[in-house]
Amino acid sequence: MILLEGSIAFSSLCHSGVAMDLVLNAADYYFFTPYVYPSTWPEDEIIRQSLSLLVVTNLGAYVLYFFFATLSYYFVFDHSLKKHPLFLENQVYREIKHTIQSLPWMSIPTVLLFLAEVRGYSKLYDKIEDSTYGWPGVIFSMLSFLFFTDMAIYWIHRGLHHKFLYKHVHKPHHLWKITTPFASHAFHPLDGFLQSLPYHIYPFIFPLHKVVYLGLYIFVNVWTISIHDGDFRVPRFLEPIINGSAHHTDHHLYFDYNYGQYFTLWDRIGGSFKYPSAFEGKGPLAYLKTITEEKLNGHAGNGCKDEQFFNGESLKTK
Repeated sequence: MILLEGSIAFSSLCHSGVAMDLVLNAADYYFFTPYVYPSTWPEDEIIRQSLSLLVVTNLGAYVLYFFFATLSYYFVFDHSLKKHPLFLENQVYREIKHTIQSLPWMSIPTVLLFLAEVRGYSKLYDKIEDSTYGWPGVIFSMLSFLFFTDMAIYWIHRGLHHKFLYKHVHKPHHLWKITTPFASHAFHPLDGFLQSLPYHIYPFIFPLHKVVYLGLYIFVNVWTISIHDGDFRVPRFLEPIINGSAHHTDHHLYFDYNYGQYFTLWDRIGGSFKYPSAFEGKGPLAYLKTITEEKLNGHAGNGCKDEQFFNGESLKTK
Protein backbone atom coordinates (compact mmCIF):
# COMPACT_ATOMS: atom_id res chain seq x y z
CA MET A 1 0.00 0.00 0.00
CA ILE A 2 1.67 4.54 -2.93
CA LEU A 3 2.84 4.77 -2.44
CA LEU A 4 1.76 4.49 -2.81
CA GLU A 5 0.15 1.91 -0.25
CA GLY A 6 2.90 4.05 -1.89
CA SER A 7 3.80 4.10 -5.48
CA ILE A 8 3.75 7.89 -5.57
CA ALA A 9 6.36 7.81 -2.84
CA PHE A 10 9.29 8.18 -5.22
CA SER A 11 7.91 11.51 -6.25
CA SER A 12 9.34 12.82 -3.01
CA LEU A 13 12.47 13.28 -5.08
CA CYS A 14 10.89 16.51 -6.13
CA HIS A 15 10.55 18.25 -2.80
CA SER A 16 12.57 20.92 -1.08
CA GLY A 17 12.22 23.48 1.65
CA VAL A 18 12.89 27.07 0.61
CA ALA A 19 15.35 26.31 -2.17
CA MET A 20 15.01 23.99 -5.13
CA ASP A 21 15.54 20.36 -4.39
CA LEU A 22 18.73 18.94 -5.85
CA VAL A 23 16.86 16.48 -8.04
CA LEU A 24 14.51 19.06 -9.48
CA ASN A 25 17.45 21.42 -9.90
CA ALA A 26 19.39 18.70 -11.72
CA ALA A 27 16.38 17.95 -13.92
CA ASP A 28 16.22 21.62 -14.85
CA TYR A 29 19.95 21.87 -15.48
CA TYR A 30 20.36 18.72 -17.57
CA PHE A 31 16.99 18.43 -19.28
CA PHE A 32 14.19 20.95 -18.82
CA THR A 33 16.12 24.20 -19.32
CA PRO A 34 18.28 23.21 -22.32
CA TYR A 35 15.73 21.00 -24.11
CA VAL A 36 12.18 21.78 -22.99
CA TYR A 37 11.47 25.22 -21.58
CA PRO A 38 12.38 28.58 -23.16
CA SER A 39 15.28 30.34 -21.46
CA THR A 40 12.99 33.23 -20.58
CA TRP A 41 10.86 30.98 -18.31
CA PRO A 42 12.24 31.21 -14.72
CA GLU A 43 12.91 27.91 -12.99
CA ASP A 44 11.05 28.99 -9.85
CA GLU A 45 7.88 30.00 -11.70
CA ILE A 46 4.90 28.10 -10.27
CA ILE A 47 3.46 26.73 -13.53
CA ARG A 48 6.88 25.50 -14.65
CA GLN A 49 7.49 23.89 -11.26
CA SER A 50 4.12 22.15 -11.45
CA LEU A 51 4.82 20.72 -14.89
CA SER A 52 8.32 19.63 -13.91
CA LEU A 53 7.06 17.97 -10.75
CA LEU A 54 4.37 16.15 -12.70
CA VAL A 55 6.95 14.69 -15.09
CA VAL A 56 9.50 13.78 -12.42
CA THR A 57 6.80 12.33 -10.15
CA ASN A 58 5.46 9.97 -12.81
CA LEU A 59 8.85 8.91 -14.16
CA GLY A 60 10.16 8.36 -10.65
CA ALA A 61 7.12 6.36 -9.61
CA TYR A 62 7.36 4.07 -12.63
CA VAL A 63 11.10 3.53 -12.20
CA LEU A 64 10.79 2.75 -8.52
CA TYR A 65 7.82 0.45 -9.02
CA PHE A 66 9.28 -1.57 -11.88
CA PHE A 67 12.78 -1.77 -10.42
CA PHE A 68 11.90 -3.03 -6.96
CA ALA A 69 8.80 -5.03 -7.90
CA THR A 70 10.74 -6.83 -10.64
CA LEU A 71 13.61 -7.65 -8.28
CA SER A 72 11.14 -8.94 -5.71
CA TYR A 73 9.17 -10.93 -8.28
CA TYR A 74 12.19 -12.79 -9.62
CA PHE A 75 14.29 -13.14 -6.47
CA VAL A 76 11.83 -13.21 -3.54
CA PHE A 77 8.33 -14.16 -4.70
CA ASP A 78 7.57 -17.87 -4.52
CA HIS A 79 6.34 -18.68 -8.02
CA SER A 80 4.63 -21.84 -6.83
CA LEU A 81 1.90 -19.51 -5.52
CA LYS A 82 0.84 -18.98 -9.13
CA LYS A 83 -0.55 -22.53 -9.01
CA HIS A 84 -2.97 -21.60 -6.25
CA PRO A 85 -6.65 -21.81 -7.37
CA LEU A 86 -7.22 -18.20 -6.29
CA PHE A 87 -4.42 -16.89 -8.53
CA LEU A 88 -6.11 -15.27 -11.52
CA GLU A 89 -5.47 -15.89 -15.18
CA ASN A 90 -2.92 -13.39 -16.55
CA GLN A 91 -2.78 -11.86 -13.09
CA VAL A 92 0.73 -10.40 -13.28
CA TYR A 93 -0.08 -8.65 -16.56
CA ARG A 94 -3.33 -7.32 -15.07
CA GLU A 95 -1.59 -6.06 -11.93
CA ILE A 96 0.99 -4.18 -13.99
CA LYS A 97 -1.60 -2.77 -16.40
CA HIS A 98 -3.75 -1.54 -13.53
CA THR A 99 -0.76 0.18 -11.91
CA ILE A 100 0.38 1.84 -15.14
CA GLN A 101 -3.09 3.25 -15.71
CA SER A 102 -3.56 4.47 -12.14
CA LEU A 103 -0.23 6.14 -11.34
CA PRO A 104 -0.71 9.25 -13.52
CA TRP A 105 -4.06 9.99 -11.88
CA MET A 106 -2.61 9.46 -8.39
CA SER A 107 0.17 11.90 -9.19
CA ILE A 108 -2.11 14.88 -9.85
CA PRO A 109 -3.20 15.63 -6.25
CA THR A 110 0.20 14.48 -4.98
CA VAL A 111 2.01 17.05 -7.12
CA LEU A 112 -0.02 19.82 -5.46
CA LEU A 113 1.39 18.76 -2.10
CA PHE A 114 4.92 18.53 -3.48
CA LEU A 115 4.49 21.98 -4.99
CA ALA A 116 3.64 23.33 -1.55
CA GLU A 117 6.82 21.69 -0.24
CA VAL A 118 8.96 23.09 -3.05
CA ARG A 119 7.64 26.57 -2.36
CA GLY A 120 8.57 26.37 1.32
CA TYR A 121 5.31 25.66 3.13
CA SER A 122 6.45 22.44 4.81
CA LYS A 123 8.73 21.93 7.80
CA LEU A 124 11.43 20.18 5.78
CA TYR A 125 14.96 21.35 6.52
CA ASP A 126 18.37 20.94 4.88
CA LYS A 127 20.98 20.66 7.64
CA ILE A 128 21.31 18.51 10.74
CA GLU A 129 22.03 21.69 12.68
CA ASP A 130 18.51 22.84 11.83
CA SER A 131 17.10 19.99 13.92
CA THR A 132 16.17 21.14 17.41
CA TYR A 133 17.95 18.16 18.98
CA GLY A 134 20.59 17.43 16.35
CA TRP A 135 21.13 13.79 15.37
CA PRO A 136 18.90 12.43 18.17
CA GLY A 137 16.13 14.63 16.79
CA VAL A 138 16.68 13.27 13.29
CA ILE A 139 16.55 9.67 14.51
CA PHE A 140 13.44 10.39 16.57
CA SER A 141 11.76 11.93 13.52
CA MET A 142 12.34 8.71 11.58
CA LEU A 143 10.64 6.66 14.28
CA SER A 144 7.80 9.14 14.72
CA PHE A 145 7.26 9.17 10.94
CA LEU A 146 6.78 5.39 10.96
CA PHE A 147 4.44 5.37 13.94
CA PHE A 148 2.45 8.40 12.77
CA THR A 149 1.94 7.06 9.25
CA ASP A 150 1.19 3.53 10.52
CA MET A 151 -1.57 4.92 12.75
CA ALA A 152 -3.06 7.15 10.06
CA ILE A 153 -2.93 4.50 7.33
CA TYR A 154 -4.62 1.98 9.62
CA TRP A 155 -7.68 4.18 10.03
CA ILE A 156 -7.75 5.30 6.40
CA HIS A 157 -7.39 1.71 5.21
CA ARG A 158 -10.05 0.50 7.60
CA GLY A 159 -12.35 3.31 6.48
CA LEU A 160 -11.87 2.25 2.86
CA HIS A 161 -13.38 -1.11 3.82
CA HIS A 162 -16.65 0.56 4.79
CA LYS A 163 -19.42 -0.61 2.48
CA PHE A 164 -20.01 2.91 1.12
CA LEU A 165 -16.38 3.28 0.01
CA TYR A 166 -15.17 -0.25 -0.62
CA LYS A 167 -17.21 -1.00 -3.72
CA HIS A 168 -16.22 2.20 -5.50
CA VAL A 169 -12.65 2.78 -4.29
CA HIS A 170 -10.87 -0.10 -2.56
CA LYS A 171 -12.35 -3.15 -4.29
CA PRO A 172 -9.94 -3.11 -7.27
CA HIS A 173 -6.99 -3.77 -4.95
CA HIS A 174 -8.77 -6.78 -3.43
CA LEU A 175 -9.22 -8.38 -6.81
CA TRP A 176 -5.88 -10.02 -6.07
CA LYS A 177 -6.29 -12.72 -3.39
CA ILE A 178 -2.85 -14.26 -3.88
CA THR A 179 -0.74 -11.22 -4.63
CA THR A 180 2.56 -10.73 -6.39
CA PRO A 181 4.91 -7.74 -5.86
CA PHE A 182 3.30 -6.11 -8.89
CA ALA A 183 -0.01 -5.88 -7.01
CA SER A 184 1.60 -3.56 -4.47
CA HIS A 185 0.63 -0.40 -6.33
CA ALA A 186 -2.41 -1.68 -8.25
CA PHE A 187 -4.94 0.68 -6.67
CA HIS A 188 -7.84 2.81 -7.72
CA PRO A 189 -6.21 6.29 -8.03
CA LEU A 190 -8.20 7.75 -5.14
CA ASP A 191 -7.40 4.71 -2.99
CA GLY A 192 -3.67 5.00 -3.70
CA PHE A 193 -3.60 8.72 -2.95
CA LEU A 194 -5.59 8.43 0.28
CA GLN A 195 -3.34 5.70 1.64
CA SER A 196 -0.26 7.73 0.75
CA LEU A 197 -1.66 10.93 2.28
CA PRO A 198 -0.13 10.42 5.77
CA TYR A 199 3.36 10.37 4.23
CA HIS A 200 2.73 13.72 2.60
CA ILE A 201 1.05 15.28 5.62
CA TYR A 202 3.80 14.45 8.10
CA PRO A 203 6.38 17.06 6.95
CA PHE A 204 3.73 19.78 7.11
CA ILE A 205 3.14 18.99 10.80
CA PHE A 206 6.56 17.89 12.05
CA PRO A 207 10.13 18.93 11.17
CA LEU A 208 11.93 16.41 8.96
CA HIS A 209 15.30 16.39 7.23
CA LYS A 210 14.90 16.35 3.45
CA VAL A 211 17.29 13.44 2.85
CA VAL A 212 15.58 11.45 5.60
CA TYR A 213 12.24 12.24 3.94
CA LEU A 214 13.50 10.86 0.64
CA GLY A 215 14.93 7.76 2.29
CA LEU A 216 11.71 7.08 4.17
CA TYR A 217 9.66 7.33 0.99
CA ILE A 218 11.88 4.85 -0.78
CA PHE A 219 11.57 2.59 2.25
CA VAL A 220 7.78 2.96 2.16
CA ASN A 221 7.68 1.81 -1.45
CA VAL A 222 9.96 -1.15 -0.83
CA TRP A 223 7.92 -2.12 2.22
CA THR A 224 4.67 -1.90 0.27
CA ILE A 225 6.13 -4.23 -2.33
CA SER A 226 7.47 -6.60 0.33
CA ILE A 227 4.10 -7.18 2.02
CA HIS A 228 2.70 -8.34 -1.32
CA ASP A 229 5.55 -10.71 -2.22
CA GLY A 230 4.27 -13.90 -0.59
CA ASP A 231 7.49 -14.40 1.36
CA PHE A 232 6.28 -15.41 4.81
CA ARG A 233 9.70 -15.78 6.43
CA VAL A 234 10.27 -13.48 9.37
CA PRO A 235 12.24 -13.89 12.62
CA ARG A 236 9.95 -15.57 15.13
CA PHE A 237 10.36 -12.84 17.75
CA LEU A 238 9.07 -10.27 15.22
CA GLU A 239 6.00 -12.25 14.18
CA PRO A 240 3.68 -10.66 16.79
CA ILE A 241 5.00 -7.13 16.10
CA ILE A 242 5.68 -6.65 12.40
CA ASN A 243 2.89 -6.56 9.83
CA GLY A 244 4.62 -8.47 7.07
CA SER A 245 3.64 -10.44 4.01
CA ALA A 246 1.97 -13.21 6.00
CA HIS A 247 -0.27 -10.71 7.79
CA HIS A 248 -1.12 -8.82 4.61
CA THR A 249 -1.81 -12.02 2.69
CA ASP A 250 -4.50 -12.86 5.23
CA HIS A 251 -5.86 -9.33 4.76
CA HIS A 252 -6.36 -10.05 1.07
CA LEU A 253 -7.80 -13.49 1.78
CA TYR A 254 -10.10 -12.70 4.70
CA PHE A 255 -10.81 -9.00 4.14
CA ASP A 256 -11.54 -7.88 7.72
CA TYR A 257 -8.13 -8.31 9.34
CA ASN A 258 -4.62 -6.81 9.46
CA TYR A 259 -5.15 -3.31 8.08
CA GLY A 260 -1.80 -2.08 9.42
CA GLN A 261 1.17 -1.00 7.34
CA TYR A 262 4.29 -1.81 9.37
CA PHE A 263 3.16 -2.90 12.82
CA THR A 264 0.37 -4.93 14.38
CA LEU A 265 -0.21 -2.36 17.14
CA TRP A 266 -3.29 -0.66 15.71
CA ASP A 267 -4.86 -3.92 14.58
CA ARG A 268 -4.58 -5.12 18.16
CA ILE A 269 -6.04 -1.87 19.49
CA GLY A 270 -8.80 -1.89 16.88
CA GLY A 271 -9.67 -5.56 17.32
CA SER A 272 -8.77 -6.47 13.74
CA PHE A 273 -5.59 -8.46 14.36
CA LYS A 274 -5.40 -11.99 12.97
CA TYR A 275 -2.44 -14.24 13.59
CA PRO A 276 -1.30 -15.20 10.08
CA SER A 277 -2.55 -18.52 8.77
CA ALA A 278 0.86 -19.06 7.14
CA PHE A 279 2.47 -19.16 10.61
CA GLU A 280 -0.06 -21.82 11.66
CA GLY A 281 0.71 -24.07 8.70
CA LYS A 282 -2.60 -23.20 7.00
CA GLY A 283 -1.48 -20.58 4.50
CA PRO A 284 -1.43 -20.65 0.69
CA LEU A 285 1.87 -22.54 0.46
CA ALA A 286 0.66 -25.17 2.92
CA TYR A 287 -2.47 -25.62 0.84
CA LEU A 288 -0.44 -26.11 -2.33
CA LYS A 289 1.71 -28.68 -0.55
CA THR A 290 -1.42 -30.54 0.57
CA ILE A 291 -3.03 -30.74 -2.85
CA THR A 292 0.30 -31.74 -4.43
CA GLU A 293 0.61 -34.63 -1.97
CA GLU A 294 -2.98 -35.65 -2.64
CA LYS A 295 -2.35 -35.76 -6.36
CA LEU A 296 0.80 -37.80 -5.86
CA ASN A 297 -1.16 -40.21 -3.70
CA GLY A 298 -3.96 -40.38 -6.21
CA HIS A 299 -6.49 -38.79 -3.91
CA ALA A 300 -6.87 -35.38 -5.45
CA GLY A 301 -10.14 -33.76 -4.51
CA ASN A 302 -12.70 -32.15 -6.76
CA GLY A 303 -11.76 -28.59 -5.85
CA CYS A 304 -14.18 -28.35 -2.96
CA LYS A 305 -11.45 -28.23 -0.35
CA ASP A 306 -10.49 -24.66 -1.00
CA GLU A 307 -12.74 -23.43 1.79
CA GLN A 308 -11.46 -26.11 4.19
CA PHE A 309 -7.95 -24.85 3.64
CA PHE A 310 -8.98 -21.49 5.00
CA ASN A 311 -10.02 -23.05 8.30
CA GLY A 312 -13.72 -22.72 7.63
CA GLU A 313 -13.69 -18.98 7.07
CA SER A 314 -15.34 -17.80 3.90
CA LEU A 315 -13.38 -15.65 1.51
CA LYS A 316 -15.14 -12.39 0.84
CA THR A 317 -15.31 -11.59 -2.85
CA LYS A 318 -17.26 -8.38 -2.53
